[in-house]
Amino acid sequence: MADLAEEAGITVRTLRFYRERKLIPPPRREGRIAWYNEHHLARLRTIGALLERGHTLGGIAELLSAFESGRDVGELLGLQNPFVPPWSEETPVRLTPEELADHFSQDITAENLTASLDIGYLAVDGDEFVHISRRLLDASTELVHKGIPLAAVLEAGRRVRAHADALADIFTTLIRTHVLTDVLERAGTGEPPTPQEVHHIAETIENLRPLSKGVVEAELSMAMDRRVRAELAEWLREQGEKDGQGEKDKQGP
Repeated sequence: MADLAEEAGITVRTLRFYRERKLIPPPRREGRIAWYNEHHLARLRTIGALLERGHTLGGIAELLSAFESGRDVGELLGLQNPFVPPWSEETPVRLTPEELADHFSQDITAENLTASLDIGYLAVDGDEFVHISRRLLDASTELVHKGIPLAAVLEAGRRVRAHADALADIFTTLIRTHVLTDVLERAGTGEPPTPQEVHHIAETIENLRPLSKGVVEAELSMAMDRRVRAELAEWLREQGEKDGQGEKDKQGP
């Protein structure tokens, strides 16, 4: 227990508390000796990452229980409630260690697994992994198969996540400031929303989801056009300079 706590960066007292709350599975016992393994360590790192993101221990216990029982996490988080319809359309994916290795082969290292857990792409559930998004998993797999190291893909994902959070802040500010002002002002008084307001919120999210996705896709595609043209122009300029220098060398002094 002391070795596991030290490896996870927590105290033995905290580890005992997690065991009492059943946040980690029991160890394998041989007589009076309790053996912990890499699955326990991965679970502790997952708990730490969720705590850093603001989840409570009670909420984490519910999430872990949902994974174990196969419940839909969106349902657990209340995303099926019409008051908060889901904006995302992502589907989590369960993977055995062997299936994860099939996706990324030799790139499955302790460092990359730790990075995936830290970003939130992966969570550990017993002997299985849960990837947050089928589309992100497929895209990451394809990029690795194209020759990009998984470490570079994960670092790019971390940077994209930061930009995506900034974009989400822009859109939510627009909605809060110009679309749902009256509803939010009433909510600030502590009064429960009326059925009409609940419908208005759900309808607003449904209507603005495709608009926001369209704006981001359009801007990204145009930005890629600009960047590709700039890169191509720079490459042609360098090639022209090399060709010119080559001609001078042929002519001699």
